[in-house]
Order: sequence, then structure tokens, then C-alpha cells
Amino acid sequence: MKDLTPDKASLEPIEIASRDEIEALQLKRMKWSLKHAYENVPMYKQRFDDKGVHPDDLKTLKDLSRFPFTVKDDLRDNYPFGMFAMPMDKIRKLHASSGTTGKATVVGYSDNDCDLFANMVARSLRASGVKPGEMVHNAYGYGLFTGGLGAHDGIHRLGATIVPVSGGMTPRQVTLINDFKPHAIMVTPSYMLNILDEFNRQGIDPKKSSLQVGIFGAEPWTNAMRKEVEDAFDMHAVDIYGLSEILGPGVANECVETKDGLHVWEDHFYPEIINPETGEPVEDGEQGELVFTTLTKEALPMIRYRTKDLTRLLPGTARSMRRMEKITGRVDDMIILRGVNVFPTQIEEQLLAVEGLAPHFQIELLREGRMDQMKILVEAEPNASTDLLRNQNAEILGRRIKETIGITTTVDVRKPGGVARSEGKAKRVIDNRNA
Repeated sequence: MKDLTPDKASLEPIEIASRDEIEALQLKRMKWSLKHAYENVPMYKQRFDDKGVHPDDLKTLKDLSRFPFTVKDDLRDNYPFGMFAMPMDKIRKLHASSGTTGKATVVGYSDNDCDLFANMVARSLRASGVKPGEMVHNAYGYGLFTGGLGAHDGIHRLGATIVPVSGGMTPRQVTLINDFKPHAIMVTPSYMLNILDEFNRQGIDPKKSSLQVGIFGAEPWTNAMRKEVEDAFDMHAVDIYGLSEILGPGVANECVETKDGLHVWEDHFYPEIINPETGEPVEDGEQGELVFTTLTKEALPMIRYRTKDLTRLLPGTARSMRRMEKITGRVDDMIILRGVNVFPTQIEEQLLAVEGLAPHFQIELLREGRMDQMKILVEAEPNASTDLLRNQNAEILGRRIKETIGITTTVDVRKPGGVARSEGKAKRVIDNRNA
């Protein structure tokens, strides 16, 4: 793989500032954000008053723990625009979730917010090793989802060339990569595996593609998947993190020269880690639920937003800003099976360690009598698809899961193509316990 380390002269001064400088800026901006939310969003005024706190009570960064949390249901309860801190004639862009689990969560952006969004994605692209003038194949979905258009604006802001292909039509993705020869691709990691399958189906060696870096986000993925993609394409694979309520993609990003966790862009987003059960902050280095407070957002300030993502905060390395470890799972994605906590990423890690199994999988939860059961649906590589090899690999994967996670599962190894594919975020868990 080519060395893509960015030139230090291309970095913004705040990226390599001292911790004292960063924290002084955070405190100044946090005071503004709390005041802005309190004075312009009725829900925040009521929440602060109910808890007996006022923006003026923030004297140090640690005082933030005195303020109330925000959760996704707050956006649903104030649907569509009740949490906006600016009048609608100042809103320049709207995005929204699909609303598949209830009302959609709607987010808005002012002119300055749109600039912030583009700047943070551009910063993330530069950290990933992309330079102005290079070409980026953008396979995130375009529409109300923040990924496609957010990435699009950031690529433009960096001064790179955009291939706005969006998701789907996988054969065309491979054709455009071969014909246009982009330097980088932005896509969900699960869909990148579909693109890899299509390279192989067409008999094209992915190592000969022009891609030098893949920037993967929108779902948790493991270092084992990183190795799978990097080995297949001979390119770097880095993680980008974001969520619509805070901004979209570009809240944090791995630096290509270290790939040791995602540097949070702390000059605009203040991270905390809390115990998900008690809500109490934990020390840096301890795992828990990630919480964000926006420091510069105008249209939709977020105070102590509970992301439900599980990670931990670590000191900076390639940048002065703190790192968050790769997301291990979500509070609401955790499966409790017969008293054992299981995350889909744990299953993925074991799957990728078994030779002859493809990286596509789904977890089916079933109930037999009073007992919950787990079935792992995976598929064989083409060179290991005989009945004998599929049965052997099913036994190997089941044994690895039992030894490392501590649960007994049924493993169904299907022939190539036997597991449902995704063109966006992968649906890893199918819960049929109440079917």
C-alpha cells in the first residue's frame, strides 16, 4: 500500500494544538452553545429549569455533567421542527431518518452549519490521505440520509473530484471504478464487500484497481474486516464516524498514518463517555456509551446527546484531539442470549478468522420453548462450497463462538450468494423470537 500520510503543512493549526488550547476553545464554545440552546429551544429551557441548572453555571468543562441528556425520542416528540434554534427562513438544508421505527428524526442546518459539515468531511478526507485534485467515488446513498450529500459537499470543499454514483447497481459501481480510476471510495463497509464480490464475479483482480483508500462508515466494523478489504484491494481502509443528530459523517475520523482509532474533531464536538445504566461519566480509557455536545451548531444544538454507541476515549496520537476506539456495538444492538451479552461485531470477528467462509452474515434469534436460540447464517467461499467443507466450517465457527463468546449457536453455512445483501447499512440481526 502507498504511504498516504498527509503533509503536516496541510493540517489546520487546531488539529495539532496543545490540549490547553483545545480545552480553552471548548469551554468558550460550550458556554455559547448552552446559552444558545437555552434561549432558543423551549425544550432545553424547560429541561434546564427542571434540573435547576443555567448556562451560567458552566465554569469548567466538568460542569457539563450537571446538565440533562438529550435522546432520540426528544427529536421525535418535537417532530418536525420543534428543536430548531433558528426560524425556518434561516434553515438552508433538512435531512431526516427513515422513520422505520416511528416518526422520522428531522435535522436542520443553517448556512454556517452547512459550511461546518463540508469542512469536517473535508478534514476527515484529508486525514484519510485524500488530496485536492484526486477523485473520490461516493457510493453512500443520496437523499434524506446525511451520508451521500454530506460526503458530496465535503469532497467538493476539499477540492477533489466527485463521482456521485450513490448506492446500488453494483455492476455499474465496478465499471465506473475501472473506467474512471478514482483514488478513494466512500461507502458502508458491508456494501464494499458486495463491490468486492462483483470484482470477483467479473473476473477482475481488485488489487489492480486504482483505489488507494476506502473511507467506511455508517455501521460498526471490525479490524478483521479492515484486513479483509485491505488485503483484497491492496489499499488502506479507514473509519469515518458521524450521526445525523450531531452533524452527519465527519464528527470523527481515523488518520491513515496510524489507523489506531478515530480522532474526534473536538473543536466542534465535545465527547463524553458515560455508564449506560447509571448515566454517570466515566474516566477516559473506560468503555461506555458515547455522548456528544455540539459546540458550534446553530440550527440544531445538541446538549449531551446519547448516541447509544459503545466505545472509549483515548489520548491523541497523529492529532492532539482525543481518539475514540472503533465502535464495538450499540446499547440497543446488544443481544442478551441466555444471560450472555453478544454484539454482532463479535460474531463477525470469529467468522473472518475461518478460512473458506465469506464475510457476509446474519444473526437470527429464535425461541424454542422457553429458551432463546441463536442461528448464524453465513456463506461459503466458492472454493469451499462442497457439502463436506460447509459442514466442517460450520463446526469450526460454532466452536470458535463457543470458546470466545461463551454461547452455543447453530451455524448454517450456505452456498455462495445464500445470505441477503445490503446496498446501505447491513441488517445483521433478525429477531424472530416473537414470530
